[in-house]
Amino acid sequence: MARTPPDPARPAPVALVTGAARRVGRATALALADAGCDLLITWNTSENEANTLAEDVRERGRAATSFHADLANPGGIDNLIGAISGVTPHLDILVHNASRYRPAPPGSFDPEDAFAHFQVNAVAPLHLTTGLLPLLRKSALDAGAAVVAMLDIHALGSGSRPRKGTFTPYAMSKAALTEMVRALAVELAPDIRVNGVAPGVVAFPEAGYESDAEMQQRYLSRVPLGRSGTPEEAAEAVRWLALEGTYCTGEIIKVDGGRELR
Repeated sequence: MARTPPDPARPAPVALVTGAARRVGRATALALADAGCDLLITWNTSENEANTLAEDVRERGRAATSFHADLANPGGIDNLIGAISGVTPHLDILVHNASRYRPAPPGSFDPEDAFAHFQVNAVAPLHLTTGLLPLLRKSALDAGAAVVAMLDIHALGSGSRPRKGTFTPYAMSKAALTEMVRALAVELAPDIRVNGVAPGVVAFPEAGYESDAEMQQRYLSRVPLGRSGTPEEAAEAVRWLALEGTYCTGEIIKVDGGRELR
């Protein structure tokens, strides 16, 4: 389907992408900029990359504002909500991309690590969504505002399970985020659509055992399409849900090359 060009007589859609400085977050921000959106982006530790991204967005002719945000800190989220409310009168797209992803040795339990995963991956998206509802309800989009959460194919309760419990706190927190998508899709309808994108591997980690070529090949041997995805492919699913999937809410698009089937 050909994309409808932006209407210059209407205000540009405003999109907030959390954790946008690198990888899938960066690709998502650029995809939305190319679709005519002005960008609000958050970063925690990647300030230089966030500044570079903001410049890249501006080179595309769109506005970009970056915010430091520590989503592990509820007070920081309140500050972020206040800052965003101070720079835009409406919010059209909210993408929950920021994530905590730490391995946990099998059979171990670190309460602080577990709570940190839940705070960043599940509680913060709910906190941010509810705090920004006044702006989301003022969306200029015909179909109303769109919230899109970045989920994980391995935490959907389907045939593709987390590997050996190595990422149990992470998988549990992403499962909670999946339920947030389903619950808010009902709660916020009809004004706001809430959907999710669940990648398999669209960018292997740059460090740790998952960066090992042999491990990656073992994983890809269970992917029917025989390759990893790309950040841009995940970003395109986010863009479609936000701007074109106007009769979709509570849906989860799997971008996994068929991994769930094996």
